[in-house]
This record gives sequence, C-alpha cells and structure tokens, in this order.
Amino acid sequence: MQRLLDSYRAIPPNSTVRLAKPTSNLFRARARSDVKGLDVSGLTNVIAVDADARTADVAGMCTYEDLVAATLPHGLAPLVVPQLKTITLGGAVTGLGIESTSFRNGLPHESVLEMDILTGTGEIVTASQQHHSDLFRTFPNSYGTLGYSTRLRIELEPVTPFVALRHLRFHSLTELVAAMDRIIETGGLDGEPVDYLDGVVFSADESYLCVGFKTTTPGPVSDYTGQEIYYRSIQHAEGEKHDRLTIHDYLWRWDTDWFWCSRAFGAQNPTIRRFWPRRLRRSSFYWKLVGYDQRFNIADRIEKHHGRPPRERVVQDVEVPVENCEHFLNWFLHNVPIEPIWLCPLRLREDDRNGAGWPLYPLRAHHTYVNVGFWSSVPVGPVEGHTNKLIEAKVSELDGHKSLYSDSYYQREDFDELYGGETYKTVKKAYDPDSRLFDLYSKAVLRR
Repeated sequence: MQRLLDSYRAIPPNSTVRLAKPTSNLFRARARSDVKGLDVSGLTNVIAVDADARTADVAGMCTYEDLVAATLPHGLAPLVVPQLKTITLGGAVTGLGIESTSFRNGLPHESVLEMDILTGTGEIVTASQQHHSDLFRTFPNSYGTLGYSTRLRIELEPVTPFVALRHLRFHSLTELVAAMDRIIETGGLDGEPVDYLDGVVFSADESYLCVGFKTTTPGPVSDYTGQEIYYRSIQHAEGEKHDRLTIHDYLWRWDTDWFWCSRAFGAQNPTIRRFWPRRLRRSSFYWKLVGYDQRFNIADRIEKHHGRPPRERVVQDVEVPVENCEHFLNWFLHNVPIEPIWLCPLRLREDDRNGAGWPLYPLRAHHTYVNVGFWSSVPVGPVEGHTNKLIEAKVSELDGHKSLYSDSYYQREDFDELYGGETYKTVKKAYDPDSRLFDLYSKAVLRR
C-alpha cells in the first residue's frame, strides 16, 4: 500500500493518474503517456479466505487464476468466475464480468461486501452498502474513473470436485431461447437443479445450451488443455451430449483457446497445435499477440499484401433482455459475418441490494438478460467503426446495454443517458474533484 501511495504522490498534479501494469484484458487502445503510473505490484495476492464465513479478502489486482487457486482447496469459489485466468477481481468489479453462474448469481460486483478504493484525491476510502454507498454503487462499470480498488471482501459459494455437462442441440433460435428462459425460471432441467448455464450459436440452425450440474461422484473427465478443443466438443447432430470436467478445468474451459479466438493464430490446426507449448495455450499469451498486431498493424499489412481491404475489429459483449434475444441474434447473423457467438444469461441477484440499483449499468431487477459475446473482425465499412456503430444502435433499440472494455462510438449525450448520467457526475465530483482520473466517456470512447 505504501508503494501505491508513494507512486500516487510522485505523479505531477497536472498529470492524469493511471495504472502502471504490464497486462490488460481491455480491447480498446488508449493514448500513450510518458508519466509514470501507479505502482500496484504489491496488490496481487489473496489476503485471507474465511471458509466458515464463506468470504475472502483479496487485493484488487489479484487474478482470478490465483483467487480460485486459493479458494478451491476449501471447496469454495467466487460466486462468478469470469472466463479468462488473468482477469483481476478489481477489474471484473470496475469493468463488469460474467460467466455461467450469472443466471443465478448476477455479476461479480454483486458479491462484494466492501472494498477499499484509492480515489482521485489520493485517499483510501472503505466503501460498502453502509459507508460511502454512493461510491460503492457507482464503482461497477466505472473503469478506474472513480478510483482503483485495493482490497475487496467478497462472498464465496460451495463447489464440488466435478461438473457434469449436458450439451443440448437446437435447430432453431426460438427453441434455444425458450429452453434457456425455462431453465432460468424454474432453476432446473428435467427436475434437476442447474448450477451453470451458457450457450453457443454456430448458425441459425445450429446452437447449443451447455447445462452444468455440480457433482461429487468420481469418474472419467475430459481434458481440453491439450489437443482437444472445448467448443468443438459441444457440437453434435441431434439431442444432447454429455461431458464431465473437474471444477478447476470447468472454470477455465474457455481460457485454453480464448473461447475460439486461438484459431486466428493457427493454434487449432492439429499440426501446429502439436508443437505449441501447453504453457502458452492460454488467453494471456494470445492477448500479447493481439497487442503486437495493434502496435505494428500486422493484420492490416497482411490484408493489403493480398489485395484485400483492412478490417474493423468487432470485439464486444452486449446484454439484451431475453425477450429480445432471438431478434438480436437473427439481426446479427444477417448483418455481421462473425461466428460462433457466445450466450450467457444473467439476472441481478434477487435482493438487488435493497433495490438501489447499479446506476452505471442499469439492468432491471428480477429480469433475465442474455450476454451475447462476439470477438473477431469484419471488412471495414464506409466510415470508421461502421459495424460497431450498427451494433450499438441495435442494442439500444432493443433496450440493451454494451460493455465498455472494447471500442465504443457513442455520442456524449447518448453515452451519458446509458451509463450513469448525472449520478456519475455527482459521485465523480465528490471523489475526484480535481479530475486526477479520466472521466468515463474520455476513457471508453475517446480512448484516453
């Protein structure tokens, strides 16, 4: 903590405060700065796990990989474990995270009991439902513009050693969405309580729900960290297919191939995969390759060499109400040449923290949304961000919201209406009166 505070004080008063960290899971570029950032190197550990209370105190820059490694020996896990190992707890709370428990556990910030936040004034504030509740409730989706979490106390839940999976095949999106909604409303499938739920759309007539059940029964398990690829294992012609993973491998089932994005690097070619070191088959390494591409425009140079136009990056997660999910998927499949598409249903937790809401990402309580994730590129359109702008407009039309970890193109007035408006400005002024931190629009849209 002292190194953190000393690094804050070393930043010139007229310079914007930023993190100094070597890795990131953000997909929006940002302007370079010569000013040294905050030293968060001492904020990467799990401070304590209270197995009896089912809570953990965790430093803000601790990765979920390290957090899960500390909780699983106690038979516990965070209520929501985002899909990629190097996502940090603080990052998931200030930037939103999601996974297959979100249909029953909501989003990661909903399991936070309290957190210490370094604000724009250089003070450490402990925020909770009872103290500094305005900061506590506006911190989610603020992306470091209201401060940086240094410690978080979170709830944990019991897990079992194994997860049994049923992959359900659908030939129409209508049937898929109806089955998803039915599972969420009843909490089960064929009379058995469902613990994990997500899905994949390959096309309008090939889609799947991946339904997971906690189990203690030992038996053979699959391994998708080697030559086998998880998302390909889902596919089958009819009915349902069964699978089984350890809880550890289930939590990180998407990380080995960064969902399906590793195919862009040849990692899913059996010949190449055989020689690809297992330790480098992980999202953090693929992200480094993307970083090199962004820095040196490698992909666009390749396209130009082959006489093709440059490409627009379309890497987004959006939330749409379940009743509009089929509409959005059909629109997307007809207008955006990207597949597969990830689906992850979510509902805010039933208590909704006494109904106060989360103003920077205002989802309706007691209502099902579906996170739709798509991560690739398309040929450039007539204007910069053409396809991303179409998606933003469609999501707003369908009463949805878009995550801000990647490229955004909103006009300021539209952005303010969607992401906190006057509530955000009031809290920003209270905890960062001298604007030592960028505001949310500058960071998310202007890429500062």
